[in-house]
Amino acid sequence: MLLVLTPLCAQDAPKQKGMRGGPPKNLKILKPEEVRSTMASFTQALGVRCDFCHVQGDFSLDDNPKKTTARAMLTMVHEINGKFPPVEGKMYVTCYTCHRGKTTPETAPPPAAPGGPGGQ
Repeated sequence: MLLVLTPLCAQDAPKQKGMRGGPPKNLKILKPEEVRSTMASFTQALGVRCDFCHVQGDFSLDDNPKKTTARAMLTMVHEINGKFPPVEGKMYVTCYTCHRGKTTPETAPPPAAPGGPGGQ
């Protein structure tokens, strides 16, 4: 029995597709070297975890519509930043510019406090 089971134990565990440890798959906008820092910026800018946009277990899948939205947002940020003069290392807008730690950016200021400015 030991001789039969030994080859099974010696095999590598199956790798999960599109997750940490292997090269990213299904990239349409980002370069492989940009993935880690961009995903970290999403976490901070939107206050979310990976499974907000990704299918848990296979990050390369496009089954979550939020991933498509994230790609559109990345395209928008790249287009806006591309309209400014290039300055080494300078980003004019980022995801945080609008999202400020929320999944849906606010598009109007909060209502004024009762009594007008200054609360009086």
